[in-house]
Amino acid sequence: MAGARRAALPVVVAMLLAACTSVTAVEPEVTVTGDAGQAPTVTYVTPLTVEETFRKEIWPGTGTELVDGAPVLIDFWLENARDASLVKESYSTSPTPRMLTVEDLGTDLYETLRGQQVGARLLQVAPGGSGADYPTVTVLDVLPTRAVGEQLEPDPSLPVVTEDGDGSLSLTPTGTPPPDRLVVEPLVRGTGAQVAAGDVITVQYAGFSWDDGALFDSTWQRVLPVSFLLSDVPSWAEGLVDQPAGSRVMLVVPPSYPLGVTDAEELAGKTVVFVIDILATGSPAQGAQ
Repeated sequence: MAGARRAALPVVVAMLLAACTSVTAVEPEVTVTGDAGQAPTVTYVTPLTVEETFRKEIWPGTGTELVDGAPVLIDFWLENARDASLVKESYSTSPTPRMLTVEDLGTDLYETLRGQQVGARLLQVAPGGSGADYPTVTVLDVLPTRAVGEQLEPDPSLPVVTEDGDGSLSLTPTGTPPPDRLVVEPLVRGTGAQVAAGDVITVQYAGFSWDDGALFDSTWQRVLPVSFLLSDVPSWAEGLVDQPAGSRVMLVVPPSYPLGVTDAEELAGKTVVFVIDILATGSPAQGAQ
């Protein structure tokens, strides 16, 4: 699923031409409506043409500023401006993770996103060229790549999660015997859509050994978030249902559960701890790939 998503984005990148708008450029008459987290409605008279790329903030972001060389997560809606037909979109699948670099995004999309903040909705209208022989209208939503919400008081009987200066996570074990049941402990309470059974979720996560806190798996080490069917991981399917997007959740998983996200043989028969940032969630009927 992630490979298909990554393969699709270069086509989109090629369509987003990034010439800077001059002060004399005429602003195209394009109206974008719709709420955050939902696919936008884009209204304009067709055929719409522009001489050079136009960019506009539909609304600014209020979250962290995007960092060069760091992950960026976006939803996008791309139309052929000649007839307002939809070319590609991600709202009915899952967000697209990329690195905020020219090498990964191309100059065009990099220039559109550079300097923006999480939560921004952006409009770009571009003339035909490189990758498309027609003008395009694109809306981009910048999504968080980490949990964002209310910090909750953790259970003192559970391992302590520490976020280091570079953003990586570490776990301090309790030194006590592990529980014999699945433990679900929210650490940050988000405000997004609630996870439903069988959803496609987009997450960052780290996996640790209960006994010594040793890290055995981490998307943060691999840098980019991942998307997959929640039902593929039985313990997550049970523990994350009803948790809102934006949350950070600790799952203590006894060895009676298949791990799903890792095949590490050395973890057989051991209790593990997952710390999961839920970035997005969507219907499996829409999001499965």
